[in-house]
Amino acid sequence: MQQLTYRGTVYPWQCDHMGHMNVMWYTGKFDEAGWQFFGRLGLTPAWLKEANRGMAAVEQLVQYRRELHPGDLVSIHSELVEIQEKVVRIRHAMWRGDRADDVVAVSTLTAVFMDALARRACAFPPAMADRWREAMAQAQPQPQPH
Repeated sequence: MQQLTYRGTVYPWQCDHMGHMNVMWYTGKFDEAGWQFFGRLGLTPAWLKEANRGMAAVEQLVQYRRELHPGDLVSIHSELVEIQEKVVRIRHAMWRGDRADDVVAVSTLTAVFMDALARRACAFPPAMADRWREAMAQAQPQPQPH
């Protein structure tokens, strides 16, 4: 199930010499949405610190579909795509405003759950991963941005 994880605006200083939002700002907005999404999954900064755990991105695929310009309103909706023992994959769809029919970019992020002390991937807590799988199974299929 997709969840709203980011709302913002494109500022003139986020645009490049071509007059549209530069790719570094897409990445930053997707990153902020990702941390909001992880927090909703229970992977809050406080929990991660207390448990000596962390998350690390290992792959990110971004599809740029439309330009964003100064003043455009932006929202990002995120969903859990896949859960493995140590890996999670999430998809973010960036919309102009709140219009699901105006997808401007899609980011698919693969991240590993880490032991922050050993600096190695480790397994998600089983009860947490089971809860995520159950939520995925109960979710209505969402139309995928084209």
